Amino acid sequence: MPMPALLTTSCASCRQPGEVMCRQCRFALATSPAAIVPGGITAALSFDGAVRSAVLALKFRNRRAVAQVLAETLVRRLGLARPGGAHVDLVTWAPTSRRRAVDRGYDQAELIARAVARQLGVPCRRLLYRVHGAPQVGRTRAERLQGPAFRARSGVRLRVLVVDDVVTTGATLVAAGDALRAAGIAEVRLVAVAAAPRRDDAWVTGGGHAKDRAQPPGRLETA
Repeated sequence: MPMPALLTTSCASCRQPGEVMCRQCRFALATSPAAIVPGGITAALSFDGAVRSAVLALKFRNRRAVAQVLAETLVRRLGLARPGGAHVDLVTWAPTSRRRAVDRGYDQAELIARAVARQLGVPCRRLLYRVHGAPQVGRTRAERLQGPAFRARSGVRLRVLVVDDVVTTGATLVAAGDALRAAGIAEVRLVAVAAAPRRDDAWVTGGGHAKDRAQPPGRLETA
């Protein structure tokens, strides 16, 4: 009688057999340059190399365990867990479209946000709802700068951390922040796991390898 095949795991980034992120790819995450995006958004990593592979594995290959690794990296790189580092009462996320969440079976930004909240020891709640509109994918940069529309729960006088996975123009997070402020949120902070590097590296605050910077970011605004 044949023995059943053993289930094996592999690195979500390089796909080598082993844990969800191998030591080499975790080091690549730890040394990826952070980025400041227009609109007051802080991204923990640059969307290149191992970071890009890990995020895409979460978004498109059902590698949900990667959300925990990315959340830990975001909290550590942005110093959110240090005393006074976060200054938030609650974590929420910029939701993807309903269709994409149904297709995937989850919202990747929600998975990351909930993992971040656990790291910080604060609640994670849904405060934002995406208003139906044209998808971001396939739109020009000028069109993407307008961002999607959101509506937010009102009457919550809290300091809120809004989490997303990847930003390109930053329009999605900015729109999310605007909706929360309009609903009466006392203080909003916008963060993302990674930001797509501009061709002129205008957003990147650290170094990084030239071959990584030259790698095309792919179709990011599929949310």
